[in-house]
Formats: sequence, structure tokens, C-alpha cells
Amino acid sequence: MENSERAKMNRRVKTLQKQLGTLGPVMRGSVVIIGTRNKQPYFSLNKNKKTCLIYLGKEKEDQARQYSQNYKKLLEIVEEMTVINMALLKEKACL
Repeated sequence: MENSERAKMNRRVKTLQKQLGTLGPVMRGSVVIIGTRNKQPYFSLNKNKKTCLIYLGKEKEDQARQYSQNYKKLLEIVEEMTVINMALLKEKACL
């Protein structure tokens, strides 16, 4: 791997680290709508093989969706950082 390629990968990792810092609150889970006639928003989370539901109400629904989206973005960033860091580690091991 060339120095320029290694430097580019390091810059990308730094950019991803900055993105992590700007994410804001995160929550694993999703917003679900429950009910046939009276549809109501809940936050659903599977923990220890059990589903936990939290009633949100209309006023908290958007906030919970944003937290869930932030969590998904966090996972995407971590995955990309993992691939880059593995390549960098592999390169260092071969030197």
C-alpha cells in the first residue's frame, strides 16, 4: 500500500470520527404503530429475548425516530471504520 493511499484512509477515519461526534442521542430499536382503530406510536426494543414497548405519544414520536436513525448511522460509520482499520492493520502486519 502506498503512503498516499494510507494517508487517504487515515483521513477518512478522522472524518468518520468527527461524524460520530455530531450524531447526538442514539437508541437501538424502532418506532412502531400499534392498534387497528386507534393507532398509537410505541418504541420497540428487544432486550434479553423480550420485547419492551414504551408508549411515545405524538409529541415524542419524531424524537424517538431520530434517535433510532442516529443509531443506524452509528452502525454504518463503525462498519466503515472497521473495514478501513482492518486494512491499515493488515498493511502494518506485512511491513
